[in-house]
Amino acid sequence: QVQLVESGGGLVQPGGSLRLSCAASGRTFSMYAMGWFRQAPGKEREFVAAINWSGGSTWYADSVKGRFTISRDNAKNTVYLQMNSLKPEDTAVYYCAIQIQSGSYRSPYNYDYWGQGTQVTVSS
Repeated sequence: QVQLVESGGGLVQPGGSLRLSCAASGRTFSMYAMGWFRQAPGKEREFVAAINWSGGSTWYADSVKGRFTISRDNAKNTVYLQMNSLKPEDTAVYYCAIQIQSGSYRSPYNYDYWGQGTQVTVSS
């Protein structure tokens, strides 16, 4: 079993920044890839970013590339999502997930455990 707890969401103006955190417990965090996904009302959950077990490789959705940065601190069992230049279309509930099984980092079906989500609202 793995427990994931996200934090750091909130209300921010367009052009602003937020940093999301996801703290993991219950399993050897440093062995697995981690991902961030988001889901807006009425829409499917979509891939945002992923990072491999060491932090040496990262992947991003085209919509956030150049604005968001995923990172991890294995000593703290935590993964981060730094979000800059936020836009209203970034408004969503953001979820972190851990991938224990193999498969594409971009598909939510390849992730095994999920956090409860944190709301990000970008509005003036």
